[in-house]
Amino acid sequence: MTERLYYADVYCREFFAEVTDCREGKHGYEITLDRTAFYPEGGGQPGDRGVLITMEQGLVVISDTHEKHGEVVHYADCPLEPGTAVAGRIDWAYRFSLMQNHSGEHIVSGLVHEKFGFENIGFHMSADRMTVDFSGEFSLEDMKLLELRANEVVWKNIPVNIRLYSEEEVKALQYRSKKELHGQVRIVTFPGADVCACCGTHVSHSGEIGLIKMISLHKFRGGVRMEMVCGEKALEYVNEICTQNQQISVMLSAKPGETADAVSHLKETEEKTRFRMNQMEQEVFAQKAEALKHAGDVLLFEDGLSPDSVRKLAVAVMEICKGRCAVFSGDDEQGYKYGIGEQDGDLRVLIKEMNQTLHGRGGGKPFFAQGSVMAKRAEIEAFFKNVY
Repeated sequence: MTERLYYADVYCREFFAEVTDCREGKHGYEITLDRTAFYPEGGGQPGDRGVLITMEQGLVVISDTHEKHGEVVHYADCPLEPGTAVAGRIDWAYRFSLMQNHSGEHIVSGLVHEKFGFENIGFHMSADRMTVDFSGEFSLEDMKLLELRANEVVWKNIPVNIRLYSEEEVKALQYRSKKELHGQVRIVTFPGADVCACCGTHVSHSGEIGLIKMISLHKFRGGVRMEMVCGEKALEYVNEICTQNQQISVMLSAKPGETADAVSHLKETEEKTRFRMNQMEQEVFAQKAEALKHAGDVLLFEDGLSPDSVRKLAVAVMEICKGRCAVFSGDDEQGYKYGIGEQDGDLRVLIKEMNQTLHGRGGGKPFFAQGSVMAKRAEIEAFFKNVY
C-alpha cells in the first residue's frame, strides 16, 4: 500500500520513492510507488501532475494521478522498471492553486449551509474555475453577501483543523457529507465557517486562500449552480476583467467606473442608427420595386445584402412585378444567398431543380423560398434564362 505523504505534510513538494509496479494503460504508463506526495483525483479535486526523476532515464512526466484499487496510480509518458529509485517533484504552483480553490469552496459551502440549510450536491474543479451546485435557490444579492463573509474568514487567517475521527467519535459531530461514512472519517474544519468530511488537500491557514471571487449564479436542477474562483486564479480573473474594462474605457473615452453607462449609450445610439438604416433600405427597396412594376419575371443581383434584406427586396418586388422575383446577393467565390417569390405561385419544383443544379440548399413556403447556392453568377443567369 502506497504511503500517502500529502496527508502527513500537504506542503511536501519533493520526495524519494521506489517504483512498485508499472503497466501500460489507456493514459500512457501507470506507475505505482511505495510512497508519494502526488494527490490522486478525488472529491472534486483533480489529481496532481509533475515529474519523476531517475538516474537512468532522467525526467518522466506525470500528467495526472488517480486512485485504483486503493493504490495511487501515476500516469506517465514512459515506463519505469519496478525497483527503480525515483525522486518525485509535484507541480507545486498547480497543486497550491487547487488547495486554494478547494479550501475556498469549503468555506463558501459551509456558509451556504449555515445560512440557508442547502447542501453542496455537486462540485467540479478545473484548472482555472470551479462550479458548485446547491440543493436550493438563493439570489445574486445573497451571493454578494456570502462572498463578503467568505473573504472575512480569509482575512482572519484562522488555522485549519484536519484530523481523523473514529466511527464512534464522529457520531458526536455535526458535519457536512454527501454520503454516509463508516470507519475512520477525515474531517476538515474551518472554525466558524465549515466542518466537512473530505479527502482532499487544503491550506493550513485560511489567509493562504488569498481571495474568494464568485463569478456567476444561475438556476440548476431545482437549486443553483455557482461559478467561483480562489487565490491566484481569482487574481488572474480580476486582472483580466480590469484589463478589458480599461481597454473599453479607452475606446469609449469613458472613466473605468462609467463603462457600463457608456456601452448602454452606445447600444442605444446603434439601435437608433440601425432603425434608420432599415427605414432607408425599405425606401430603396420600394423604389426598386416601383421601377419593376408589371415587369413580369425578374432576376436581380445586389451586393452586400444580409439574408433578411434579400428576403425583404424579393418580397417588395414580387408584390408588384406580376411575376416571379429572384434576388441573389454574394459573389462567385463565396456563393450567393437567394430569396425567390411569386404571389399565389408554387415554386417547389423550381427550387428543388435550382438547388440540384446550382449546388444550393434552402426552402420555405410554396410561394416563397430562401437559401444559398454555390455557383457563379453566369451559371445562375443561365439557369433562369432557361426557366424564364
